[in-house]
Amino acid sequence: MHHNLSIDSKIEKAVLVGLITQDQDEEKVKEYLDELAFLAETAGAETVKRFTQKISTPNPKTFVGTGKLQEIIDYVNKHEIGIVIFDDELSPSQTRNIENSFKEIKVIDRSNLILDIFAKRARTAAAKTQVELAQYEYLLPRLTRMWTHLSRQKGGIGMRGPGETEIETDRRIIRDKIALLKTKLAKIDKQKETQRKGRQQMIRAALVGYTNVGKSTLMNLISKSDVFAENKLFATLDTTVRKIVVGNLPFLLTDTVGFIRKLPHHLVDSFKSTLDEVREADILLHVVDIAHPNFEEQIETVNNTLIDIGAKDKPTIMVFNKIDAYTYIKKEEDDLTPETKKNLSLNDLEKTWMAKENYPCIFISAEKKINIDEFKDLLYDEIKGLHVRIYPHRMLY
Repeated sequence: MHHNLSIDSKIEKAVLVGLITQDQDEEKVKEYLDELAFLAETAGAETVKRFTQKISTPNPKTFVGTGKLQEIIDYVNKHEIGIVIFDDELSPSQTRNIENSFKEIKVIDRSNLILDIFAKRARTAAAKTQVELAQYEYLLPRLTRMWTHLSRQKGGIGMRGPGETEIETDRRIIRDKIALLKTKLAKIDKQKETQRKGRQQMIRAALVGYTNVGKSTLMNLISKSDVFAENKLFATLDTTVRKIVVGNLPFLLTDTVGFIRKLPHHLVDSFKSTLDEVREADILLHVVDIAHPNFEEQIETVNNTLIDIGAKDKPTIMVFNKIDAYTYIKKEEDDLTPETKKNLSLNDLEKTWMAKENYPCIFISAEKKINIDEFKDLLYDEIKGLHVRIYPHRMLY
């Protein structure tokens, strides 16, 4: 795969575009665009402005209405914006129409941006192959001028992808590439499967959660190892497996790629072997960023992804992380407005979740090392119970 100009040398200026529809109200769209801005920042772009439009369903031709499109075009031309990012996946024909309106400006959608971040993050042969396959599959129906003359000059976000020959030849080349990559991935999948089978009789636990909730920080803490952790989205693409001993109990812990709302399905398909670690785990540690204003929706996204990959009904520990960053607004005595979750203290939240979850819950801060001993005790109890049930003949030492 040709990697065109990297964007790290200069920050690109971007505008974001989202729709307020019957499915997503204004507050939701604000939150989604916050996340899109964070994705853009992770990819190396600075968001200069956001455009939203109230519309019952997306315009099939141009996603936004023609008046709004003209408003964005005028703004982009006046302020020398290099890239326009749409919060939903654009159809191939929407992409073509919008690109034609924007002339030389790059037009990408949320999926494109996530794929770009994955391309930037991939370190090992497996992750690189997985991302490349997802990129080519996303690109095949969308071969437009963006990939011909434009990529020669533009480079940068959304352009970290295949190159510049004529479109029809490109299509044939890409189909061949996809077939080749699938063969390569099947080989990698087989090796990974063999590795998994070769692991000793130990309980396998997997960390799952929305992206950026602190899984890697937690992994570092309990395995005393050094897994890449930073305040960026998708810091972990490659699965890290560590042997960990809690008390006298050895078990395997896997750190997996973070989930996100509207994860491009090509990625889910190509990351199958990485997600197999989750599918084959004996127990899941579902890490939640309690300080995030919409952590419940993030929990739901993770649960839906687990359903998609067939891993929903596993024993689970809910790990509510970042309690040091949790803030709430205490209500005045005479305030009669209904309670919202913003008015709940951490103590109230703990009680609520402990009561409504079928799973054991623990509230911690991995960064500030709060409640870590309690977390390890809970982990020990849950894993010991599983170990005795799954490997009754294997004595614990």
